[in-house]
Amino acid sequence: MKPLKNLLTACFIGLVFCLAPASLAAQASLAGQDAGTGSLFSDQSYPKQQVVFLPTALTSASLKLLLSLPDSKADWAVRGPIRSRDSEMQYLPGYIALLRDSTASSPHKKRVWAVAGSHIALWTGSYIALNRAWYAGYPRAPFHFFDDHAEWNQMDKAGHVWTTYQVSRASAEAWKWAGLDRRQAAIWGGISGMTYQAIIEIQDGFSREWGFSWSDFATNLVGTGAYVFQEQGWGEQRIQVKLSYWPYRYAEGLADRRNQLFGKSAVERILKDYNSQTYWISANMASFLPESRIPAWLNIALGYGAGGMLGGHSNIWNDKEGNIFDYSHIRRERFFYLSPDIDFTRIPSKSKLMRALFFTLNAIKMPAPALVLNNSGKLTLRAIHF
Repeated sequence: MKPLKNLLTACFIGLVFCLAPASLAAQASLAGQDAGTGSLFSDQSYPKQQVVFLPTALTSASLKLLLSLPDSKADWAVRGPIRSRDSEMQYLPGYIALLRDSTASSPHKKRVWAVAGSHIALWTGSYIALNRAWYAGYPRAPFHFFDDHAEWNQMDKAGHVWTTYQVSRASAEAWKWAGLDRRQAAIWGGISGMTYQAIIEIQDGFSREWGFSWSDFATNLVGTGAYVFQEQGWGEQRIQVKLSYWPYRYAEGLADRRNQLFGKSAVERILKDYNSQTYWISANMASFLPESRIPAWLNIALGYGAGGMLGGHSNIWNDKEGNIFDYSHIRRERFFYLSPDIDFTRIPSKSKLMRALFFTLNAIKMPAPALVLNNSGKLTLRAIHF
């Protein structure tokens, strides 16, 4: 079946490009040059673009199929009509254009080495810092496994998905800066995300307090896969994994328990306080409904959170002196959310600083009204949820 599939793919691509008898002179004046092409409907420019013209008679479904085929250079983006700032040709009536950055497949050697070196430095630094700040306070043990899939109402698993997704996303951007094309950058970004988390998992495996968790490893794969597969399949992040945080109100007398479990500083609690976190799957509506008039930046987000947790499995624990603390009257809950969101990366900006800020903000779910459903079936509306 694979040879047949490849043959059909080649035939389809060949047929489409044979149906595009656009002006050869116009293509030569645009493809691979520094002239810069721009959208007819905006001031956005696309420097150093390669251009191929296709007839608008092709249906939207045909174009999507073309761009989704494994050998069709799916890093092409659909634009059009187009205009060239350095030629008299303003646009070609009856044609649209596929554009691609002509520098995408030309890695910059010095930048590649710089990015690789920075990754190695970060991995090594993370290993040393974690070992000194966290694992040094607990006894070591031979490498062993630990099943924690039922702890903390799976909030820590959601945290693993978010972390590997975001590390993969940030790493891929660094590889793009180094000159790798989108597909290569996504793969190396995914490897970086998994490697970073593997450092933590391996150290857990040598700690008597914990152990190597296969469920952690599996959720790491989910987070990395969520980034890589979208880049490979859609060429964009239509569904993003986000985090929001708002301090949980602990009952009087539980400050010591909170500090023991989740840390004393605000930074520690943002990363570790499962009662205060909400994890989101935020989907871009315009990407799934391209023919609609939905704003390009509008997302709909599904969230998951939990509360009332004072231990991994229950709210009963012992201290070092053997004293028993029973807070089982505090109910452990799960919460499910539905809320609007913003994809900042889809807000156009010519400022590199603003684009960098938007990229960073996209790791966080914006505060907004939300429908809330708890595990008892009670549905409420919050005017604002962080």
